Amino acid sequence: MFIEQLHLRNYRNYEDLEVEFENKVNVILGENAQGKTNVMESIYVLAMAKSHRTSNDKDLIRWDSDYAKIEGRLKKAHGPLPMQLVVSKKGKKAKYNHIEQRKLSQYIGNMNVVMFAPEDLNLVKGSPQIRRRFIDMEIGQISPVYLHDMSQYQKILQQRNTYLKQLQMNKQSDHTMLEILTEQFIDMAVKILSKRFEFLELLGNWAIPIHKGISRGLETLEIQYKPSADVSEDLDLSKMRRVYEEKFANVKKREIDRGMTLFGPHRDDLLFFVNGRDVQTFGSQGQQRTTALSIKMAEIELIHAEIREYPILLLDDVLSELDDYRQSHLLNTIQGKVQTFVTTTNVDGIDHQTLKEASTFQVEAGTMKKIQ
Repeated sequence: MFIEQLHLRNYRNYEDLEVEFENKVNVILGENAQGKTNVMESIYVLAMAKSHRTSNDKDLIRWDSDYAKIEGRLKKAHGPLPMQLVVSKKGKKAKYNHIEQRKLSQYIGNMNVVMFAPEDLNLVKGSPQIRRRFIDMEIGQISPVYLHDMSQYQKILQQRNTYLKQLQMNKQSDHTMLEILTEQFIDMAVKILSKRFEFLELLGNWAIPIHKGISRGLETLEIQYKPSADVSEDLDLSKMRRVYEEKFANVKKREIDRGMTLFGPHRDDLLFFVNGRDVQTFGSQGQQRTTALSIKMAEIELIHAEIREYPILLLDDVLSELDDYRQSHLLNTIQGKVQTFVTTTNVDGIDHQTLKEASTFQVEAGTMKKIQ
């Protein structure tokens, strides 16, 4: 798949931008703070209905406007498909093939993107929250049901935390409601865990050989899920349920004392090992970057294996963060098969045939023009 046309209205620093792209590498040049990343972000938002940079949708709206609109014409194997996302102070409205989608979970997954930005290097060395977000966003692209389950999970988690807080402050004394919320919580938790285990096994199948290739055969990558409860991918759903039920029974008093849910998928983490050593703690910066790059390249192949089309790749100011060898490995992999967007202040230090054949655009103060 690839995006043929992008139209922005009142998006960030763009009042009205209409641009066409080719199914190859598209380089977006410009100085910092001119709007390069805003274009990348708009493509990501069109696909995912949320930004990778902010959790506040109002940030996407041009400062003197009531709404922001992103329109794109997506080309897939079975033909062109229009997509539209409108962000206003009232919320979001999404259309796919001219039909308004009642739920965003029905909209997400129609256009697949893989974003690789400098902050993605924090996938390895950053907080568990970054890794959980990564898992949830990527599974959501290939499984809309997962997004729905995550939404339900978050609602129940919030209700359960509120009730625990009320018990803590003696505003409630009936534990029956807590038991009902705990049961609902476990129902959603085991569904989410099962899907995460399945996804990470698929991701590992792609990432391990990719990592070995980038490291010239010297390193072996291992991805491990680190649950906050004693569950594993070997357990079926009923056994996972029993583990959760026992755990909640054991920590009930502690949870009431703290006024919060102390474990579940929202407290889980992801670990990366290279040659048996935890990369986050013991890995060099080069090993951390190779791991992050391997994961991102594995995403591309995993999505292709699942939906039979390559996703769109967004490389936001990341090539300058990689050394020549890792740059070449990435560009050789995508050459000729993945529509790719690259933002950079200049391409002088990047010597690769893929970029020499690219379409190039210049961004300056909220305008964007094709120069090659």
